[in-house]
Amino acid sequence: MEANEIRDRTRERGIVCTSWAPQLKILGHDSVGGFLTHSGWSSVVEALQFGVPLLLLALTNDQGLNAKLLEEKKIGYMVPRDENDGSFTRESVESSLKLVMEKEEGKVYRDKAKEMSPVFGDRGVQNKYVDEFLEYLKDHVGLMEEKTNSVAMAN
Repeated sequence: MEANEIRDRTRERGIVCTSWAPQLKILGHDSVGGFLTHSGWSSVVEALQFGVPLLLLALTNDQGLNAKLLEEKKIGYMVPRDENDGSFTRESVESSLKLVMEKEEGKVYRDKAKEMSPVFGDRGVQNKYVDEFLEYLKDHVGLMEEKTNSVAMAN
């Protein structure tokens, strides 16, 4: 089905965007109650900046690992899939959206997303974490180089 056909069929029910959407503007809008994402880290960070609950539908690369971590921490809910072939249905997406956005048992995901907002949305905190990580690397890479040199000299 062509984009124009989809747009015409859904005109009364929603919006079909056929080019890049202004994701940050959308995620920052008060009416957004959840974000169905492929679980790429940039999209996760963008959603959590605004405290938007995540519905995870990983497709490739690091997305599966990201989704698993987020699900374990109750920061996101993974859309159920067929265990044999990885497929999913419109019903599984719909029920996942309702769970995360409306149902009482989905409150944990809404609360966790809000809890993450100050961390992911604060540039100062982000810079602090990067600085601490760089310090850690500087301190420990030096130790690793010394150990490597010691082993090489012993041989």
